[in-house]
Amino acid sequence: MKAAIYVRLSEEDRNKKDPCDDSRSISNQKELLKNYCLEQGWDVYDIYCDDDYAGADRNRPQFRRLIKDAEKGVFSIILCKTLSRFTREIELVEKYIHGLFPLWGIRFISVADNTDSDDRKSKKARQISGLINEWYLEDMSDSIKSVLTDKRKAGKHIGSFALFGYKKDPSAPGHLLPDPEAAKAVRLIFSLYSKGLTMSAIARELNRLGIPSPREYKRLKGEKYKNSKSEANLWRYPAVASILKNQMYIGHMVQGKFASESYKTKRNRPLPKSCWYIVENTHEPLIDISLWNRVQSLLSHSSRAESTGDLRQHSANG
Repeated sequence: MKAAIYVRLSEEDRNKKDPCDDSRSISNQKELLKNYCLEQGWDVYDIYCDDDYAGADRNRPQFRRLIKDAEKGVFSIILCKTLSRFTREIELVEKYIHGLFPLWGIRFISVADNTDSDDRKSKKARQISGLINEWYLEDMSDSIKSVLTDKRKAGKHIGSFALFGYKKDPSAPGHLLPDPEAAKAVRLIFSLYSKGLTMSAIARELNRLGIPSPREYKRLKGEKYKNSKSEANLWRYPAVASILKNQMYIGHMVQGKFASESYKTKRNRPLPKSCWYIVENTHEPLIDISLWNRVQSLLSHSSRAESTGDLRQHSANG
């Protein structure tokens, strides 16, 4: 009999001496499950370990590899410490443990829960456990949202990364300080636009001067920034436009522009400006108000000109 061991770090028992090491929880899970296999006389096919992944995350890399290997039939048992380590979603409990695993000839066991898919009498207990885990996810999501909302209302920065031009204050959590090097680039962008350069021309000038884009700047600073595939190392029109329109540069904290679609997904949706959290004078401005007002006026005129041009073009084509 070959068993696949699946372990996952849980938020409530996080305990790492070094970010690169397995957590103590992960190590304990591995030892528990390897000893269980030894007692049962099973061979360990492989250990699948997801560290720093939530139980509601369906894109856990080792979880996905485990499912693929289960479908291939390279082992006959999946072993976890608890059902919640495998998943906290009742939908996945039904899909895999009660649905696909029996078809693939896979037996699922969670040692601490006394869960065994070969025991038909324990099916209701597994479903109840899955439902409790689902409630836990929802309650935890509501609790986190409440804490983050309070911080946003207080003008505390809650993002993983500071806005380009700023850095996190090491002595005051939630406070931003100017980043001298990046701040120069921000001031240059506002200055060039106020002198009549277009956003595309500004992007070309920044690239000519060798000034790193926000994404490249984070990489050079050693920050583990996960960017979208559309982002590039060089400056582009959208990055310049985003900076010119951001009130953060006049010292106001602006947050809550996006909201997650559900606690089960990481996908976000944009929110209307009326839903944003804007707290004034929370940090040192990089742009003085007179330059800001001039730039916003130019942006407004440019936007109206483009709209008028579009209408004229539409009329001519009509």
